Amino acid sequence: MNAVSAPAMLAVRSDSLGCSATTLKQSQELQGSQFSFYRKRVESREVSQVYTPASDRGFLVGISMAQHHRRSIFRGRQGAQFGFGRGAVYTRDFSEDYRADLQGPFDFLLVELPLSWFATVNDDLRVRKVSGLATVTGQDDPVLAHLAAALAPALALPDTDSQLFVDQLGLAMGTHLLKRYGGAGLPSPVNVRLSRVHEERAKQMLLLKGQDQLSLPEIARECNMSASYFLRAFKATTGHTPHQWLMTQRVEMAREYLRHTTLSLAEIAVACNFYDQSHFSRVFSQIVGSTPGAWRRRLR
Repeated sequence: MNAVSAPAMLAVRSDSLGCSATTLKQSQELQGSQFSFYRKRVESREVSQVYTPASDRGFLVGISMAQHHRRSIFRGRQGAQFGFGRGAVYTRDFSEDYRADLQGPFDFLLVELPLSWFATVNDDLRVRKVSGLATVTGQDDPVLAHLAAALAPALALPDTDSQLFVDQLGLAMGTHLLKRYGGAGLPSPVNVRLSRVHEERAKQMLLLKGQDQLSLPEIARECNMSASYFLRAFKATTGHTPHQWLMTQRVEMAREYLRHTTLSLAEIAVACNFYDQSHFSRVFSQIVGSTPGAWRRRLR
């Protein structure tokens, strides 16, 4: 099996991940505080090529969102073929040239982890340091598949979800990747808790920011912690992630408005710092178990 030459691939207009811009049916991108996220989908059954030259960008992890994808990955002129079902993953080191023939349709959610993140997270590790991820191709990973499904709506509508939520999902992915493919030893959550001062400061920041794009690293810096350490400590202390805790506080505020005012649902959504009425109804239903309108009618 012979690979298409790198110059020939470069002659075709491609994106930052080496995908041909002309063949992509869907191309989404979302920038988190620490990671970059992409979704790339092709519907054509024709073979397409990917090529990216070696760089210092770090590592890329791909999670298949669909069934029955095959690709041939080349080292030199020799290629090996791999199959991907839904939830199958691959890891890729950007420090090496990457060439592949993509056979038929595919749909991948991709996570780019920069080298700077590995340097930061090493401060939290209790055993050996981690410089990267082991190379895997086509391996099933139900945890990453679940996290990718949760992240996909934010990629589709990047203006309607918070930086906090995206950061949390990114760190959950990063932590899992370190454990499964980096051999990292992370501190147990039972040994990681916030002091009362740090807990109050974090909650104050969450409540005061309103709809602003508050990032997880921003809060963690106020507590003199890394973002990953802070996320584990906050959840161990409160029982919720920061995003879950903030949404719960907003729903409690909304309940007070529903009980004691005649404001419309749209007005309450604005008053409680939801993005819009649809966002308010969705979050309220997830936490309370009914829509805000139905909950108010039961009160009356």
